[in-house]
Amino acid sequence: MINYQKKALVCGAGGFIGHHLVKRLKNEGYWVRGVDIKNQEFSKSPADEFLLLDLRNTGECMGALGIKNTVENRFDEVYQLAADMGGMGFIHSAECEIMHNSALININMIDTAIREFKVPKYFFSSSVCIYRDMKHGEPEMTEDGAYPAMPDNEYGWEKLFSERMALAHGRKYGTKVRIARFQNTYGPEGTWEGGREKAPAAICRKVAEMPEKQGSIDVWGDGTAVRSYTYVDDLVDGIYKLMHSNLEGAVNIGCPQYVSVNELVDTVAKIAGKKVDKNYIKGPVGVESRNFSNERIYSIGWTPKFYLGDGIKNTYPWIKEQVDKKHK
Repeated sequence: MINYQKKALVCGAGGFIGHHLVKRLKNEGYWVRGVDIKNQEFSKSPADEFLLLDLRNTGECMGALGIKNTVENRFDEVYQLAADMGGMGFIHSAECEIMHNSALININMIDTAIREFKVPKYFFSSSVCIYRDMKHGEPEMTEDGAYPAMPDNEYGWEKLFSERMALAHGRKYGTKVRIARFQNTYGPEGTWEGGREKAPAAICRKVAEMPEKQGSIDVWGDGTAVRSYTYVDDLVDGIYKLMHSNLEGAVNIGCPQYVSVNELVDTVAKIAGKKVDKNYIKGPVGVESRNFSNERIYSIGWTPKFYLGDGIKNTYPWIKEQVDKKHK
């Protein structure tokens, strides 16, 4: 008897989360094709096959899926994480590029994978940016709180549209669509400089760059904005469990520990063994607060293993190593 090996396509495999997802799928015994417009920056992709493709182009989406829609070529699962994205500074300065590039990627991939190739399972990486701004201390918001829609930024509007497009195609063509709304994700092998990095990586970099054991770093806003920061291994575990569950509709995945930016800085400083003063400056902060329910993802057995202190213990040394290499 021949053992069938599942095949997965990971779009955005050259990115931070996509790279870690490929590693997880390989550990689960999958044959994996990774696709991205760029190679993974910090290490070689563990994918069985890695293709450099621009998914804004329909023909290259066909190439990602195999050109010929035959049983031998067909993927069991498609994970769509490709997007034009970055931290809050990038999201606010590149609105047009984000909406144009990400919308094209999702329109093409959803149509090609679901309508043309009839893939059995399709995963879409959405974001909590689809939600409205919240005040400190508001009750937890469930997934239904996305409507009536009022995302804080254009990145969120594009994600919300693409959620609906994926679900509509799934209903029409019989594909099982799974959607995860990510919270801020961090960990080793993520972008840590250049303007696209998220807050945990940016703070780790700034603290690592301090030449002495005591000093100050710039912090956008007044440091009171509240977020959940999810360690990449936990997020990937959530993606995998969600894809193999019966949960339909969007699902929040995030650590239930909510901290202010000030607390994030203090956590990094403690792990770095430095005394860090905060120099508050003007900059794009985003929403005032986040507080989302994770009950849906809990219902399938997912719980986070890493809270902020644990995750930063793994992340800061890696970023410190990159900073040291750069300044040698």
